[in-house]
Amino acid sequence: MADRVLLTGISGFLGGHIALALLNSGFEVRGSVRKLSKAEKVRQTLSQAVADISRLEFIELDLSADRNWAEAMEGVRYLQHTASPFTLTMPKDRNELIGPAVAGTERALNAALSAHVERVVLTSSMAAIAYGHDKTRTTPFGPNDWTVLGDRPLNAYIESKTRAERRAWEIMDAAGRHDALATINPSAIFGPLLDDDPGTSATLVKRLMDGSVPVAPKIPITAVDVRDVAAAHVAAMTSPEAGGRRFPMGDSALFFIDAARLLRQHYPDRRIPRVELPDWAVRLYALFDRDVRDNIGELGYAKRLDPSAATQLLGRPLIPSEEAILATARSLVEHRLV
Repeated sequence: MADRVLLTGISGFLGGHIALALLNSGFEVRGSVRKLSKAEKVRQTLSQAVADISRLEFIELDLSADRNWAEAMEGVRYLQHTASPFTLTMPKDRNELIGPAVAGTERALNAALSAHVERVVLTSSMAAIAYGHDKTRTTPFGPNDWTVLGDRPLNAYIESKTRAERRAWEIMDAAGRHDALATINPSAIFGPLLDDDPGTSATLVKRLMDGSVPVAPKIPITAVDVRDVAAAHVAAMTSPEAGGRRFPMGDSALFFIDAARLLRQHYPDRRIPRVELPDWAVRLYALFDRDVRDNIGELGYAKRLDPSAATQLLGRPLIPSEEAILATARSLVEHRLV
């Protein structure tokens, strides 16, 4: 009988790719959805991706409720906890993101400990590593770095991922099971879509391609391919050496204008930005575009990650960020989203 994995957030962009990687690796997958009505779409999506869905089942779970967590863990050997709120537009009340992220992590990990699962893999983020630091820093951010909260204004998403991962390590350490946890800390995740939902990161590429962004703000994108992130989740779950470790994942940083130039080479007939806004103009533009305003703290500052732990885990280099962005673009066209 195949080992069973509980995968939270299976209906998301990353969750779907992790489910595909797990099924293709021979695991049984129990995917959590907030409403079981979402299950059929996930099943159809994975079937179209040529996954064996005979080893796929679903359970209804809510990050903000206690119901069904014990049942979800029955017969489970591993937990993949990917579910967490993610949005480009920050809520007025930052606790709308922070509260569910932390509480959901607490519920998932405490349930996993009660069920004596062998390994928990938590989807964290570059957001928990590389923010709040001095912008004069030029060295890459690695597994030992943590985002500094409190010293500089950070958006709610960055704080939510940092507090959720901190809480995860606290829970596992208190239980004496530090090495039963591994975290994957990806940068912005791009790559091929499995369905017609572009999600959050792909929306950045969509906006560059559909004419809704007439000029490129001088904001960097550190990109990673979803296929690499999914593979790292599976490897971190099964590799004995991965326990108790963090795995930053991201290829070279591109500015929006670099991504625009790349896209124009392949889609010359589309209204893709040709001009980069100077910083003063971005700050002015941010007065009218909330998504830019919520991320303006990163203006002009390109962070680099040290992905060596992840490449060692995978046994190969990461897919280049340019290919990840182009894969997103191809999917957007194929699904007629642009």
